[in-house]
Amino acid sequence: MTPALKHVGEHLRAWRTRRRMSQMDLALEADISTRHLSFVETGRAQPSREMLLHLAEQLDIPLRERNVVLVAAGFAPMFPERRLDDPHLAAARRAVDVILKAHEPYPALVVDLRWNLVAANAAIEPLLAGVAPELLAGQPNVMRLSLHPDGLAPRIANLGEWRAHALERLRRQVELTADPGLADLIEEIRGYPQPPAPDRRPEDYGNVAIPFQLLAGDTLLSFLGTTTVFGTPVDITLSELTLETFFPADAATADALRAAHDARLSAA
Repeated sequence: MTPALKHVGEHLRAWRTRRRMSQMDLALEADISTRHLSFVETGRAQPSREMLLHLAEQLDIPLRERNVVLVAAGFAPMFPERRLDDPHLAAARRAVDVILKAHEPYPALVVDLRWNLVAANAAIEPLLAGVAPELLAGQPNVMRLSLHPDGLAPRIANLGEWRAHALERLRRQVELTADPGLADLIEEIRGYPQPPAPDRRPEDYGNVAIPFQLLAGDTLLSFLGTTTVFGTPVDITLSELTLETFFPADAATADALRAAHDARLSAA
Protein backbone atom coordinates (compact mmCIF):
# COMPACT_ATOMS: atom_id res chain seq x y z
CA MET A 1 0.00 0.00 0.00
CA THR A 2 1.28 3.49 -0.82
CA PRO A 3 2.85 5.23 2.20
CA ALA A 4 0.73 7.99 3.71
CA LEU A 5 1.26 11.36 2.04
CA LYS A 6 0.28 14.80 3.33
CA HIS A 7 -3.00 15.12 1.46
CA VAL A 8 -5.03 13.45 -1.25
CA GLY A 9 -3.63 15.75 -3.92
CA GLU A 10 -0.16 14.32 -3.42
CA HIS A 11 -1.51 10.81 -3.99
CA LEU A 12 -3.17 11.90 -7.22
CA ARG A 13 -0.07 13.73 -8.43
CA ALA A 14 2.10 10.70 -7.65
CA TRP A 15 -0.17 8.42 -9.70
CA ARG A 16 -0.39 10.95 -12.53
CA THR A 17 3.40 11.11 -12.64
CA ARG A 18 3.61 7.31 -12.57
CA ARG A 19 1.25 7.20 -15.57
CA ARG A 20 3.41 9.78 -17.37
CA MET A 21 0.49 12.16 -17.78
CA SER A 22 0.63 15.93 -17.60
CA GLN A 23 -2.06 17.89 -15.76
CA MET A 24 -3.50 18.80 -19.14
CA ASP A 25 -3.56 15.15 -20.23
CA LEU A 26 -5.47 14.08 -17.13
CA ALA A 27 -7.79 17.07 -17.20
CA LEU A 28 -8.75 16.28 -20.79
CA GLU A 29 -9.33 12.60 -19.98
CA ALA A 30 -11.41 13.48 -16.92
CA ASP A 31 -13.27 16.35 -18.67
CA ILE A 32 -12.38 18.89 -16.00
CA SER A 33 -10.37 22.10 -16.13
CA THR A 34 -6.63 22.05 -15.66
CA ARG A 35 -7.08 24.80 -13.07
CA HIS A 36 -9.42 22.66 -10.97
CA LEU A 37 -7.08 19.66 -11.18
CA SER A 38 -4.16 21.85 -10.12
CA PHE A 39 -6.14 23.07 -7.11
CA VAL A 40 -6.97 19.49 -6.14
CA GLU A 41 -3.35 18.38 -6.38
CA THR A 42 -2.06 21.33 -4.35
CA GLY A 43 -4.76 21.01 -1.69
CA ARG A 44 -6.48 24.28 -2.53
CA ALA A 45 -9.66 22.42 -3.51
CA GLN A 46 -11.30 19.51 -1.70
CA PRO A 47 -12.56 16.96 -4.26
CA SER A 48 -15.80 15.08 -3.80
CA ARG A 49 -15.85 11.32 -3.42
CA GLU A 50 -17.28 11.02 -6.93
CA MET A 51 -14.52 13.21 -8.37
CA LEU A 52 -11.84 11.13 -6.68
CA LEU A 53 -13.27 7.90 -8.06
CA HIS A 54 -13.53 9.50 -11.50
CA LEU A 55 -9.88 10.60 -11.45
CA ALA A 56 -8.80 7.21 -10.10
CA GLU A 57 -10.57 5.54 -13.02
CA GLN A 58 -8.78 7.75 -15.56
CA LEU A 59 -5.45 7.01 -13.85
CA ASP A 60 -6.17 3.28 -13.68
CA ILE A 61 -5.30 3.25 -9.99
CA PRO A 62 -5.57 -0.27 -8.49
CA LEU A 63 -8.59 -0.80 -6.23
CA ARG A 64 -6.37 -1.27 -3.17
CA GLU A 65 -4.81 2.13 -3.78
CA ARG A 66 -8.17 3.76 -4.53
CA ASN A 67 -9.07 3.02 -0.93
CA VAL A 68 -5.87 4.81 0.13
CA VAL A 69 -6.85 7.85 -1.94
CA LEU A 70 -10.36 7.90 -0.47
CA VAL A 71 -9.09 7.65 3.10
CA ALA A 72 -6.54 10.42 2.47
CA ALA A 73 -9.44 12.67 1.49
CA GLY A 74 -11.43 11.80 4.60
CA PHE A 75 -13.81 9.28 3.01
CA ALA A 76 -14.44 5.69 3.99
CA PRO A 77 -12.76 3.02 1.85
CA MET A 78 -15.10 1.71 -0.83
CA PHE A 79 -13.59 -1.55 -2.06
CA PRO A 80 -13.69 -4.61 0.22
CA GLU A 81 -11.01 -7.28 0.40
CA ARG A 82 -12.24 -10.79 1.09
CA ARG A 83 -10.73 -14.25 0.98
CA LEU A 84 -11.58 -16.20 -2.15
CA ASP A 85 -13.49 -18.68 0.01
CA ASP A 86 -15.71 -15.91 1.43
CA PRO A 87 -19.42 -16.61 0.72
CA HIS A 88 -19.68 -13.25 -1.07
CA LEU A 89 -17.18 -14.50 -3.65
CA ALA A 90 -18.75 -17.94 -4.07
CA ALA A 91 -19.77 -17.31 -7.69
CA ALA A 92 -16.27 -16.12 -8.58
CA ARG A 93 -14.69 -19.11 -6.85
CA ARG A 94 -16.96 -21.49 -8.75
CA ALA A 95 -15.98 -19.82 -12.02
CA VAL A 96 -12.29 -20.22 -11.16
CA ASP A 97 -12.73 -23.88 -10.26
CA VAL A 98 -14.68 -24.59 -13.45
CA ILE A 99 -12.01 -22.99 -15.63
CA LEU A 100 -9.17 -24.81 -13.87
CA LYS A 101 -10.89 -28.18 -14.19
CA ALA A 102 -12.00 -27.61 -17.78
CA HIS A 103 -8.45 -26.77 -18.83
CA GLU A 104 -7.16 -30.25 -17.93
CA PRO A 105 -5.17 -32.09 -19.16
CA TYR A 106 -3.27 -28.84 -19.63
CA PRO A 107 -1.86 -26.93 -16.63
CA ALA A 108 -3.56 -23.85 -15.22
CA LEU A 109 -3.14 -21.88 -12.01
CA VAL A 110 -4.37 -18.78 -10.22
CA VAL A 111 -2.02 -16.30 -8.54
CA ASP A 112 -2.49 -13.15 -6.51
CA LEU A 113 -0.84 -9.79 -7.12
CA ARG A 114 2.51 -10.94 -5.72
CA TRP A 115 2.43 -14.27 -7.58
CA ASN A 116 1.49 -16.37 -4.57
CA LEU A 117 -0.32 -19.53 -5.64
CA VAL A 118 -4.05 -19.38 -4.91
CA ALA A 119 -5.30 -22.45 -6.81
CA ALA A 120 -4.19 -24.88 -9.52
CA ASN A 121 -5.49 -27.85 -11.44
CA ALA A 122 -4.19 -31.41 -11.25
CA ALA A 123 -1.97 -31.00 -14.33
CA ILE A 124 0.42 -28.74 -12.41
CA GLU A 125 1.64 -31.27 -9.85
CA PRO A 126 3.57 -33.61 -12.20
CA LEU A 127 5.54 -30.65 -13.54
CA LEU A 128 6.95 -29.89 -10.08
CA ALA A 129 9.02 -33.06 -9.75
CA GLY A 130 12.38 -32.35 -8.17
CA VAL A 131 11.46 -28.96 -6.71
CA ALA A 132 12.87 -28.36 -3.20
CA PRO A 133 10.16 -29.00 -0.58
CA GLU A 134 10.73 -25.61 1.08
CA LEU A 135 9.70 -23.86 -2.14
CA LEU A 136 6.40 -25.74 -2.05
CA ALA A 137 5.67 -25.17 1.64
CA GLY A 138 2.81 -22.94 2.75
CA GLN A 139 1.58 -20.75 -0.09
CA PRO A 140 4.25 -21.12 -2.80
CA ASN A 141 5.33 -18.15 -4.84
CA VAL A 142 5.13 -19.08 -8.51
CA MET A 143 7.91 -16.76 -9.67
CA ARG A 144 10.24 -18.02 -6.98
CA LEU A 145 9.23 -21.60 -7.69
CA SER A 146 10.02 -21.30 -11.38
CA LEU A 147 13.24 -19.27 -11.29
CA HIS A 148 14.98 -20.37 -8.09
CA PRO A 149 17.95 -22.69 -8.71
CA ASP A 150 16.30 -25.26 -6.41
CA GLY A 151 13.03 -24.90 -8.27
CA LEU A 152 12.22 -25.41 -11.94
CA ALA A 153 15.09 -23.28 -13.26
CA PRO A 154 17.51 -26.18 -13.96
CA ARG A 155 14.83 -27.85 -16.12
CA ILE A 156 13.73 -24.77 -18.10
CA ALA A 157 15.27 -25.28 -21.52
CA ASN A 158 15.00 -21.61 -22.48
CA LEU A 159 15.82 -20.26 -19.02
CA GLY A 160 17.58 -17.12 -20.25
CA GLU A 161 14.69 -15.77 -22.30
CA TRP A 162 12.05 -17.03 -19.83
CA ARG A 163 13.82 -15.31 -16.93
CA ALA A 164 14.09 -12.07 -18.90
CA HIS A 165 10.40 -12.31 -19.81
CA ALA A 166 9.40 -12.92 -16.17
CA LEU A 167 11.48 -10.01 -14.88
CA GLU A 168 10.06 -7.67 -17.51
CA ARG A 169 6.54 -8.73 -16.60
CA LEU A 170 7.25 -8.04 -12.93
CA ARG A 171 8.76 -4.67 -13.81
CA ARG A 172 5.60 -3.68 -15.70
CA GLN A 173 3.48 -4.81 -12.77
CA VAL A 174 5.49 -2.64 -10.38
CA GLU A 175 5.03 0.29 -12.72
CA LEU A 176 1.27 -0.26 -12.85
CA THR A 177 0.66 -1.06 -9.18
CA ALA A 178 3.51 0.53 -7.20
CA ASP A 179 3.46 -2.58 -5.02
CA PRO A 180 6.62 -2.79 -2.87
CA GLY A 181 6.33 -6.57 -2.50
CA LEU A 182 6.71 -7.00 -6.25
CA ALA A 183 9.74 -4.71 -6.28
CA ASP A 184 11.31 -6.87 -3.55
CA LEU A 185 10.55 -10.00 -5.57
CA ILE A 186 12.37 -8.56 -8.59
CA GLU A 187 15.48 -7.90 -6.51
CA GLU A 188 15.32 -11.39 -5.04
CA ILE A 189 15.09 -13.05 -8.47
CA ARG A 190 17.89 -10.93 -9.88
CA GLY A 191 20.09 -12.27 -7.11
CA TYR A 192 19.55 -15.93 -7.97
CA PRO A 193 22.57 -17.74 -9.40
CA GLN A 194 21.70 -19.01 -12.83
CA PRO A 195 22.12 -22.77 -13.22
CA PRO A 196 23.78 -24.15 -16.37
CA ALA A 197 21.53 -24.23 -19.41
CA PRO A 198 20.17 -27.69 -20.28
CA ASP A 199 21.93 -29.55 -23.06
CA ARG A 200 18.76 -29.69 -25.11
CA ARG A 201 18.25 -26.83 -27.54
CA PRO A 202 14.73 -25.37 -27.33
CA GLU A 203 12.63 -24.78 -30.40
CA ASP A 204 12.65 -21.30 -31.91
CA TYR A 205 9.22 -19.64 -32.21
CA GLY A 206 10.43 -16.79 -34.37
CA ASN A 207 9.77 -14.03 -31.81
CA VAL A 208 6.02 -14.52 -32.22
CA ALA A 209 5.70 -15.71 -28.61
CA ILE A 210 7.97 -16.70 -25.75
CA PRO A 211 7.24 -20.32 -24.86
CA PHE A 212 7.75 -21.95 -21.49
CA GLN A 213 9.90 -24.99 -22.29
CA LEU A 214 10.40 -27.52 -19.52
CA LEU A 215 12.37 -30.74 -19.55
CA ALA A 216 10.45 -33.67 -18.03
CA GLY A 217 12.87 -36.58 -18.17
CA ASP A 218 13.70 -37.09 -21.84
CA THR A 219 10.65 -35.11 -22.99
CA LEU A 220 10.73 -31.41 -23.82
CA LEU A 221 7.36 -29.88 -22.92
CA SER A 222 6.63 -26.64 -24.76
CA PHE A 223 3.84 -24.35 -23.59
CA LEU A 224 2.29 -21.11 -24.73
CA GLY A 225 0.63 -19.18 -21.94
CA THR A 226 -2.39 -16.91 -21.71
CA THR A 227 -3.47 -14.59 -18.90
CA THR A 228 -7.06 -13.98 -17.80
CA VAL A 229 -8.32 -11.42 -15.26
CA PHE A 230 -11.75 -10.50 -13.98
CA GLY A 231 -13.03 -7.73 -16.23
CA THR A 232 -15.01 -5.55 -13.83
CA PRO A 233 -14.07 -6.46 -10.25
CA VAL A 234 -15.29 -4.41 -7.30
CA ASP A 235 -13.42 -6.49 -4.72
CA ILE A 236 -9.69 -6.08 -4.14
CA THR A 237 -9.04 -9.81 -4.04
CA LEU A 238 -10.69 -10.40 -7.42
CA SER A 239 -8.99 -7.38 -8.96
CA GLU A 240 -5.60 -8.84 -8.04
CA LEU A 241 -6.20 -12.41 -9.22
CA THR A 242 -4.67 -13.66 -12.44
CA LEU A 243 -5.53 -16.94 -14.14
CA GLU A 244 -2.52 -18.35 -15.98
CA THR A 245 -3.36 -21.08 -18.49
CA PHE A 246 -0.84 -23.05 -20.52
CA PHE A 247 -1.49 -24.70 -23.87
CA PRO A 248 0.72 -27.25 -25.61
CA ALA A 249 2.84 -25.60 -28.27
CA ASP A 250 3.37 -28.84 -30.19
CA ALA A 251 1.85 -32.28 -30.68
CA ALA A 252 4.46 -34.04 -28.54
CA THR A 253 3.59 -31.88 -25.53
CA ALA A 254 -0.15 -32.42 -26.05
CA ASP A 255 0.37 -36.19 -26.25
CA ALA A 256 2.52 -36.25 -23.11
CA LEU A 257 0.00 -34.25 -21.11
CA ARG A 258 -2.91 -36.41 -22.22
CA ALA A 259 -0.99 -39.56 -21.30
CA ALA A 260 -0.19 -38.18 -17.83
CA HIS A 261 -3.83 -37.17 -17.40
CA ASP A 262 -5.05 -40.66 -18.38
CA ALA A 263 -2.55 -42.23 -15.97
CA ARG A 264 -3.88 -40.08 -13.09
CA LEU A 265 -7.46 -41.07 -13.89
CA SER A 266 -6.53 -44.76 -14.01
CA ALA A 267 -4.73 -44.51 -10.66
CA ALA A 268 -7.63 -42.69 -8.98
